[in-house]
Amino acid sequence: MPQLLHTMIRVGDLQKSIDFYTQVLGMKLLRQSENTEYRYTLAFVGYAEESEGAAVIELTYNWDTDSYDMGNAFGHLAIGIEDVAGACERIDAAGGKVVRPAGPVLGGKTVIAFVEDPDGYKIELIERAGM
Repeated sequence: MPQLLHTMIRVGDLQKSIDFYTQVLGMKLLRQSENTEYRYTLAFVGYAEESEGAAVIELTYNWDTDSYDMGNAFGHLAIGIEDVAGACERIDAAGGKVVRPAGPVLGGKTVIAFVEDPDGYKIELIERAGM
């Protein structure tokens, strides 16, 4: 059966992004590699190892680029979490940016929130009871 492995996003400051995903969102830095010939570094972050079937995020840092245009095709990453309001408080206290506080999705009952990473990527937090 096919498996979703990772989503790749380009970042302007690799360490700042690693710190956000690990220290603010609680992921682990799973692995990192550097390609000196083509001048880029890859860092993979996630909540579990890929060998456990978990999808992860690939942070791609191109050494000669410090910012990117977001474009209008990419929407957001989504993370299931047990307590969205509590997560927003922790993210805010850790210096993260909550751009849409916890509350029900428009026209529904599911509690969601949105946070933004250092490069402006939106991350939706979706409340999932009993996680």
